[in-house]
Parts: sequence; structure tokens; C-alpha cells
Amino acid sequence: MNATLTFDLIESTIAALPVQGRIMLRLLLLPYFDVTQEDCEFIASDQPDSRMVSGKKLVVPVISKEKIQAVVDRAAQYRRYVRIKRERAWLQVEGLQKLIQLNSAKLAAAADLLRTRFEVPAERLEELKREARAMVPKPALRSLDQQWDRDEIEEESYRKARLCLELQFLVRRIDRERRQLEIAERELQTISRAPLQDHEIGHIWGIPAGALMARKVKFLSTYTQALQSKLSAAGALPQAQAQGPVDLWKETFTVLSKRPVERSLAHYDGLEQTEDAFMVKLQAFVANRLPEDAQTKFWLSLGKGGSSNAVHAEEGWSVFGLQKLCAVLAEADQSREALEDELLALVSPQPKLAPGELPPPAPEKIEINEMTQHVLNSMFGEVRSAQEPGP
Repeated sequence: MNATLTFDLIESTIAALPVQGRIMLRLLLLPYFDVTQEDCEFIASDQPDSRMVSGKKLVVPVISKEKIQAVVDRAAQYRRYVRIKRERAWLQVEGLQKLIQLNSAKLAAAADLLRTRFEVPAERLEELKREARAMVPKPALRSLDQQWDRDEIEEESYRKARLCLELQFLVRRIDRERRQLEIAERELQTISRAPLQDHEIGHIWGIPAGALMARKVKFLSTYTQALQSKLSAAGALPQAQAQGPVDLWKETFTVLSKRPVERSLAHYDGLEQTEDAFMVKLQAFVANRLPEDAQTKFWLSLGKGGSSNAVHAEEGWSVFGLQKLCAVLAEADQSREALEDELLALVSPQPKLAPGELPPPAPEKIEINEMTQHVLNSMFGEVRSAQEPGP
């Protein structure tokens, strides 16, 4: 069925509908179709005029440019909202797939290092992977660092034990990311098959709910009948009906959901307070240098905008963090040599100070009070306003 029902056929069927039907279908399918300027002008002229509730009405209504522009702005607002929501879900799936691929390659590299360089038997590696899901990471890592500080373990033995822990960390992270991927794929499927809601269409069109519902039912029926006629003429519908009843409205979303996701231009939205700090944390997230609880919180701030360190200025969800994540993952070197060097650098202990050597001074921490934070947030809002294009 999907081989015959194509985007061009759907588009031509919508274009052949009456003007009200074209607008209704384009609004329902706003994630995939644009509302034209002519559509907005018709919507503005079709809206009831509150100044003429009774009495003689104008034969030729006078539509102001401000009224037309208000319709254009509302349609553009909902268009950006639904498309950035779909893009956000798609970026989540894309980012998680790349993260799983990268971490799986790291897991294989860690197992090879343990087997070849540190001579860990295969049975022990399988045991480490089985125990990974039940391990408590922080106490194990803390105990290993304490042994190194008390000179109770050699450097090579530290690397071996630390790499065993890193292998277990990778197993746990891959399992967690696979669960997150399942949720993200279901969310993407739900968003891709969801039409614009009635109250959202009513906000754009500005007509009573009863009239809106009547038009929706009428033109949905007209659209499906026209689509059915074209498919029957092509000989595709009888073959599909032989396998069971066909819901052409659902099939429409099945075809449209396979369309490429439109990428948007996202600006920095305040994650981690500064863009430099955000990029540093993003690199640490990809390199698996963050604790597990920090990884979970950071992923929520990327995908859901749930971080308290973010000042989101996007309509709907921000996709800046997810776009940067996909860019960093696309540039990651996944060759075996690079992954082994990265793992060895990660599991190497902190160098100890020579006798009589003083530790480097800690950087001074600048405390920010509420007034200073308020001024910084105000300045950030002014910068955002200056970056946004004018009407």
C-alpha cells in the first residue's frame, strides 16, 4: 500500500480540494505541509467580525494587513512548534544510536585490552559483564583511588582494575541507552503520526468550535474519498483491501512520517550557563568521564530541557544541545587505536607529587549572589533579542 500511496499523490489530492478543504488539511498536516499566504488571507477574511454581530454586513469585507499578519504569525508559531518537536525526537533517536555505536566500540576495545595487555581470561570478562548490572560504581571507584593514594597498588595494577570498572560502566551505560532509545523511538513515532489539535487549529483560524469541527469532518471525508478514487484507479486499493480494511488517514501519516526531518537553526539556549562550559561537559559526557547520575541528568537537559541550569528561549523544546551532541558524535574517531588510547588515558591514575612539591593552587571560585544572577539573566535576554531577526 505504501508503495503506491506517495507524498506526491497526497499533495495533489489536497491541492484539488476546495479552498476550505485545502486549508483544513494543510493545518491538520502542518508538520509536513506549509500554509501559503493565500491561505492566510482567506483565513483572515473568513474570521467572524465582532463589530458586526447584528445588522447589515459589508458585502466586500475590508481585511487589514495587521489581521492577515496575525494569522501568518500564529501559523508560523505552530509550524515551528510542531516541527521542532519532531526534530527534537528525531535527534534523540539519532544521538542515542550513535552513542550506542560508540560505546559498543569502546566496550570491544576495553575487552581486547584486558585480554591482550592485562591477560584477563575470557571467563573473567564474561563474569565482569554479568556483574555489571548489580555493581555499585562509586564505592568501587573510591576504594581503588584510596589504594592508589596509600601506595597499596602498582600503577599497572591500578590500570587493570580501573579498566575492569570501566568495562562494567560501559555495559551499564549501553543498557541504559538502549532503554532510552526504545522510549525515544516510540515518542518519535507518536509525534510523527499526530495531527494538529482542534484547539490549535481554532487558534489559527479563529472560527467557532462547532463550525471548525463540521469542516474538519466534511473535508476529511472528502479527502479520503478522493484518495480512495485515485488509488482505485491505479489498481492498488483492491489489493490492499484483500489483506484487510485500509485506513487511508493512518496510511497518510505512515507515508508522511518517512519524510526527512527538517533541520532548524538553533541558538545557544543557556545550558550550563555558558556555551564553553556546556561544550566541556558535552565532551565529558561523550567520553564517559561523567558519573552515572550526572550522565542521566545531563541527558535529560539535552532531550527534555529539564535542567535547572538552562534558560530556554525556544518555543517548545530546544534542540541546540542535541544538535551539538550529534555533531560531536559525528566527528568522534572510532578507530581501534584511538579508542584504546582514550581508554588508557581514562584509566591512568593521577600522578603523585614529588617529595616536597606543593599542590597547585585551586582556582578561586567566584560566588554569584541573587542580584548578580538577575543582572546576568537580563543581559542574556538582551543578547538573545539582538540575535533574533526582526519581523
